[in-house]
Amino acid sequence: MAVARTFSIALQGIVGEVVEIEVDLSDGLPSYVLLGLPDSALSESRERVRSAIINSGRPWPKQRITVSMSPAWLPKSGSHFDLPIAIAILMAQGEIPEGSVPQRSVFMGELGLNGDLRRVRGTLPSLLAAVKGGFTSSIIPMANVDEAEVIPDISHRAFSDLQSVLRFLISGEYNSPARSVTEVGRQEFVDFTDVVGQSEAKFAAEIAVTGGHHLFLIGPPGTGKSMIASRIPTIMPELSAREALEVSSIHSIASDRSYRDPQSLTPPYIAPHHSVTQPALVGGGAHGVKPGAISLAHRGVLFIDEAPECKVGTLDSLREPLEKGEVAISRISGTISYPAKFLLVLAANPCPCGKFIGRGSSCTCAPSLIKRYSEKISGPLRDRIDLRTVVEAPTRAELASDELPESSESVRARVKAARLCAQERFADCEWRLNSDIPPTALRKRFAAKRDAMALLHHALDLQQISARGFHKVLRVAWSISDLTGVDQPGVTEVERALAMRSGEAR
Repeated sequence: MAVARTFSIALQGIVGEVVEIEVDLSDGLPSYVLLGLPDSALSESRERVRSAIINSGRPWPKQRITVSMSPAWLPKSGSHFDLPIAIAILMAQGEIPEGSVPQRSVFMGELGLNGDLRRVRGTLPSLLAAVKGGFTSSIIPMANVDEAEVIPDISHRAFSDLQSVLRFLISGEYNSPARSVTEVGRQEFVDFTDVVGQSEAKFAAEIAVTGGHHLFLIGPPGTGKSMIASRIPTIMPELSAREALEVSSIHSIASDRSYRDPQSLTPPYIAPHHSVTQPALVGGGAHGVKPGAISLAHRGVLFIDEAPECKVGTLDSLREPLEKGEVAISRISGTISYPAKFLLVLAANPCPCGKFIGRGSSCTCAPSLIKRYSEKISGPLRDRIDLRTVVEAPTRAELASDELPESSESVRARVKAARLCAQERFADCEWRLNSDIPPTALRKRFAAKRDAMALLHHALDLQQISARGFHKVLRVAWSISDLTGVDQPGVTEVERALAMRSGEAR
């Protein structure tokens, strides 16, 4: 066979495209030509494939080798094309009998120089694209088998080296890897029971989860801001199967195994350090566009502690993703979009020394210094934050109390009940959370009671809130109503939403 073909997947963001790999062996000086817009990692595949084939006991063809990857207009990146290229070369020179490769199969895997088959990123979204493209089987590295098990619509065979792949293709010999028994569901290691006091801050977190509202925690060091933020995922409802696949696909592309189990239904919790760079937060990179922290937090929580200490402009890069629910990263090769619908939680000290707020405040910072410190978070970003809550240190009585605080499980039950009320209200709408209600619907179908709307318009006239703030306060009022069992927000709910937006609630 002079010409052979295999199939693999090219990823653009989390969207995959089937790539046909053709190999032609022809007479002429020995050479290797790779066509189809390859990136640098793919262009280097020649030496990896050559060494892997030779070290697996197979000959390297002493002919002109032309590798064409189509569609030709689609940029290809990544080392996972090593395996399909190697298989196509061996098929073209007759080392693999014609017809022995399973029909409608995709190949993925990076080859080591000794022939080892190594883990590649993006296996989960690639297999989803393969299923959509009509493929029924896949051949992948052993290290990626846990991701492949998430998708039951395609059979997969996992191998640790090129030799075992060739053995399977030629003789059909295959030893199925041992399956790890993994309990699918929620994995919790922290609980709101650990948080003493802080009733207002915990209620703000409950409102935030109920309606998908962003939260800003302000308070002295050591009062529990980080504890509250880290426990917010424990009161969020479990992800649906579709949402879990979407989240796991993003983490698969990021290729960081420390983030989450691919079968987990727990919403992600991402907490980058305040020194995080803008590309690390939003996404990007010099060698391939990877998802940033905001996409890794998709369907979950993004927590940034010591927010005023972030570099200038870093937090402001969140403004558009907060509005759109996705981030578009443009490069010369094109634009790649990643989903980024997350719940943002910021935490900050009230001043550089951290003692400006609290009982018996002993702050020694100058007023001008306090003002400059608070202005490090820009006005446009603050305007996109729905809830601002002051977190003070728990009292001695609260710390000495024998009564355990409310657990995450009981709070999550209330959140689920409140979300069910919202879903029934939005039964004929395209959205499911209060934070997603469009402005037109807020002013007409989902307006508050007349006197409550008058209160909101009065605050708008006094410039206490912006037009965006007007709609955000109304959305928060709906979430408070859902939690308290009120059919329509009234003055009480709107007043509380206004107070929590300004940070004046106690």
